[in-house]
Amino acid sequence: MRKAMFASILAVTSFCGLGVAAAGPQMTSDQIVKYFGETADLGAKRGICIGTTEECNKDQPAPTGLDMLINFDLNSADLTQQARENLNEFAKALKDDRLRAATFVVEGYTDASGGELYNDELSTRRAQSVTAFLLANGISRDKVEAIGLGEKNPRVADPYDPVNRRVEMRIKIQ
Repeated sequence: MRKAMFASILAVTSFCGLGVAAAGPQMTSDQIVKYFGETADLGAKRGICIGTTEECNKDQPAPTGLDMLINFDLNSADLTQQARENLNEFAKALKDDRLRAATFVVEGYTDASGGELYNDELSTRRAQSVTAFLLANGISRDKVEAIGLGEKNPRVADPYDPVNRRVEMRIKIQ
């Protein structure tokens, strides 16, 4: 039996060198709380299912994800100003009482450029960079865990597409 249920995905996508600019955060903390509160329902509807993952989740709608743009310079895990604005809103959302039961796994990814070992290390640094920012903004360490997954699970079919350079946060209900 699974000890934790991954209820939803917050895809924080990292685009390098795309010239994407935005003023202010893409989403407010209230929008983030509302999304996770409605999508994950934070365990209120949780039950026991005996069967495969597919059988147990067949009545659950697939999450569409909640995208926030996080920019990284090429071969870097340094957060841009836009990333900081978006993560400020995410930190506010995590402090909201409606998400008190939620914990998140911060997963770092890369595209297929570079060697496998380098990409694993870079993805870990990206996840740690996001996690460190959240911790510095008052989020307790037990609410977030950083892991690097390198070039695994590309978001789009082209493994070299910059869309695959990202951090995803998965809400975990325990």
